[in-house]
Amino acid sequence: MSDIEESAVVVYGATGHTGRFVVEELVRRGLTPVVSGRDGARLEALWAGLEVRPATVDDPGSLDKALAGAAAVINAAGPFAVTAGPVLEAALRAGIPYLDVAAEIEANVTTYTSGAEGVPVVPAMAFYGGLGDLLVTAAMGEWTAADEVHVAYGLSSWHPTPGTRVAGEVSHDRRGGRRVRFTGGALEYHDEKLAEEDWRFPEPLGRRAVVAGFTMADVVTVPSHLDVPEVRTYMSVEAARDLADADTPAPSVDSSGRSDQTFVVDVLVRAGGVERRASASGQDIYAVTAPLVVEAVQRILDGRFRTTGIASAGAMFDAADFLRSLAPHLSVELPG
Repeated sequence: MSDIEESAVVVYGATGHTGRFVVEELVRRGLTPVVSGRDGARLEALWAGLEVRPATVDDPGSLDKALAGAAAVINAAGPFAVTAGPVLEAALRAGIPYLDVAAEIEANVTTYTSGAEGVPVVPAMAFYGGLGDLLVTAAMGEWTAADEVHVAYGLSSWHPTPGTRVAGEVSHDRRGGRRVRFTGGALEYHDEKLAEEDWRFPEPLGRRAVVAGFTMADVVTVPSHLDVPEVRTYMSVEAARDLADADTPAPSVDSSGRSDQTFVVDVLVRAGGVERRASASGQDIYAVTAPLVVEAVQRILDGRFRTTGIASAGAMFDAADFLRSLAPHLSVELPG
């Protein structure tokens, strides 16, 4: 095994749709990606010229070899119910930061309750979970508590990747087909039907129908560090229908690898009768995950983080500064 640079970042799941965006973003920023995953032949074919270190989550020794000498690891391989625990444990053995892009609620809960210490650990550092948490944290500003938080996702469409499909099936099975929400300061499983309502997004999107109670990873990340008893998330009706339809194809991408999907994430925070809002807009939820997680790993390597152990994006970083640094990938509107 060759020596690697001190700035080398292992990307586990580097052949996946999101993993490829992550590798390309690391290269663009001048960091050194080391590509890893279970299929060495695919890694070699896709990433000629990069350090390739095959590893499987059921072989701790292979993960230790994959992470040897690296500065950090980004786990982009779902389902995270299977990969997060083994890759995190390998990162802790190596003494290096761990970040993942998990949108699976139960997998994130498991990571947050794992008791990891000593190095920065940032679960859900992605479009779902990470971006919403950063927006909520920026909107709250000096507030440390609020009565309720609402995160609305205005996606023009949602063509899920095969990985998203598999992760959704895993989560569905773990819940026994039930739904989940965060209310009364705790996660709660239920069988109630989802309802539609209108949400007024920032212009030019404007008023759109959304599915209320379409719960995403923000119900884990936000209350992990903010005193908020109610966290509610919403999904545009068009995107929810796409995801529910088994015949919806995988994303169709252009020469850059991005789809034509657009999004607005709109956050509303209420405390004592006062409301604050923050929003972010951009293109392609999978593509934008790469600058989110790579900005996070860059800040950790530079020493621009607030704590060690397990923390959400909003707890680990200066949320407003982080969001503004993501131009042109994101357009943000923050209070003040």
